[in-house]
Amino acid sequence: MATQPELEHPIKAFGWAARDTSGVLSPFNFSRRETGEKDVAFKVMYCGVCHSDIHMLKNEWGFSLYPIVPGHEIVGIVTEVGSKVNKFKIGDKVGVGCMVGSCRNDECENCADHLENYCPQMILTYGVKDTSGTITYGGYSDLMVADENFVVRIPEGFPLDTAAPLLCAGITVYSPLRYYGLDKPGLHVGVVGLGGLGHMAVKFAKAFGVKVTVISTSPDKKEEAIQRLGADNFLISRDHDQIQAATGTFDGIIDTVSAFHPLLPLISLLKSHGKLVMVGAPEKPLELPLLPLIMGRKTVAGSSIGGMKETQEMIDFAAKHDVKPEIELIPIHYINTAMERLLKADVKYRFVIDIGNTLKPTT
Repeated sequence: MATQPELEHPIKAFGWAARDTSGVLSPFNFSRRETGEKDVAFKVMYCGVCHSDIHMLKNEWGFSLYPIVPGHEIVGIVTEVGSKVNKFKIGDKVGVGCMVGSCRNDECENCADHLENYCPQMILTYGVKDTSGTITYGGYSDLMVADENFVVRIPEGFPLDTAAPLLCAGITVYSPLRYYGLDKPGLHVGVVGLGGLGHMAVKFAKAFGVKVTVISTSPDKKEEAIQRLGADNFLISRDHDQIQAATGTFDGIIDTVSAFHPLLPLISLLKSHGKLVMVGAPEKPLELPLLPLIMGRKTVAGSSIGGMKETQEMIDFAAKHDVKPEIELIPIHYINTAMERLLKADVKYRFVIDIGNTLKPTT
């Protein structure tokens, strides 16, 4: 018989969880492990709401374990550190993103290269089994305990509520811009979709000095993209004339869309040797036309978050260049409504839960 969540570990915790594929969240008592010698414990102050939370809550990717306490854009204040922790101290402002573990073996090329996110034994922040065999629980909760190697420091003076979405949305677009060389001034980069990921791609690309064009199915987002977020141009992806006029003018495109959509128009926009990088994760496979790739030596690639070293680099860059997500702060009891709105893309541009002020334990 399985141990009840509130009895698995010695530290009482409280959050909101879904119990099944309905994805409906409600109050939930569970437990966290004691602070180990290399662990950092912190009081959660804010947690971002990611579209992948919906995929996980509804088990759309097929590996969710229930009950699920979502949340992998977690920031807070350190309350305890283990005896062998040397990176953090009580009172520090910290964050945890999409992962809380990896093998960290010297033989693992990914871990050795600070790419823990690609380690075959990478442990997600919530909804999977950790090394103890218990389910990991995320940041829609009052406290967090994590290995110091998977904790990042929030720069002094950077607002905690706006820092939260950087831990997934931020690093998810920062990493491919860097890795694929789309961070050079003068390059022309497209951003497909103007949601939580897309708006951060625009902001980071502009901070790199890149010319940015937003590619969207929604004409009403043009003014927002250019006037508020600083994009240089706007393309309607369903407008054949606009696509044709821009054919062969992009050095790279970051595609953030998590729904089914055609790739051919995007591939046509690329210059020869151009790169289309997928960071959204649609539930169903997309169609990939090969001839346009072959004829232009073009690349379709993927990218998933970033390693811990790069995540810290990203946050430091954001603080230095004043790259901040656009957020809507919500109380925890609004979360189910927020999920419904997120499915309709009715948010500009990231919900962030005010955990510290609105999450109250129940008996």
